[in-house]
Amino acid sequence: MTKPGEIITGRVDFDIDARHRQVLGDGPRYAPLTEAEMSEEAAAQLRGVREMFHIPLDRKIPDISLIQLHHPGLFKAHMDLGIEVAGKSDIPAHDRELVIMRVAWLTRTPFEWCEHVVIGKRFGLTGEEIERIKNGSSADGWSEHDRAVLRATEELVCDYCISGETWNKLAESWSDKALQEMPMLVGHYVLTAYQVNSLRVPFEPGKNGFHDG
Repeated sequence: MTKPGEIITGRVDFDIDARHRQVLGDGPRYAPLTEAEMSEEAAAQLRGVREMFHIPLDRKIPDISLIQLHHPGLFKAHMDLGIEVAGKSDIPAHDRELVIMRVAWLTRTPFEWCEHVVIGKRFGLTGEEIERIKNGSSADGWSEHDRAVLRATEELVCDYCISGETWNKLAESWSDKALQEMPMLVGHYVLTAYQVNSLRVPFEPGKNGFHDG
């Protein structure tokens, strides 16, 4: 058991299948809404998502959104923050995916992990890097910058604060805007972890949680 403020910089091992059973249970706590079941507010949010991401009407919306739309106000707030800290961010996409996947591992959130295996590879993460993320910032093989990105993530998850040394290392290559975004990026995905684990959001078809890599 870690002490208050103790930073986890290495591998955290856990029973993956037991964690899957815990956070998936016997199905989601709220069934994905059909469009016929949606409130007017939820339907408006859904239309906005389709327009923003250019999702055609004949393509199914992911279950996570159809579950979150039980509370359309929270859905909108969560989506707006996600767009700001991920879609509009000054943090480079490769660095962002390192952050999100380390958060997923530390919070033991298989839904986030398998989603971002795919997204991370799209933005340049290699299979070797994805496996190394499990071993944290102290693992051999990271560049100094990537190590600092992971270390900042670990400090925020474990101690709620980026240390001076890590901040200064990131400041060598990140803008002031990116530095301000970093705590919010980590916080957003920790918040997502709380939600998807507790609501038992199922994996999308073809995805296998922590078994993906």
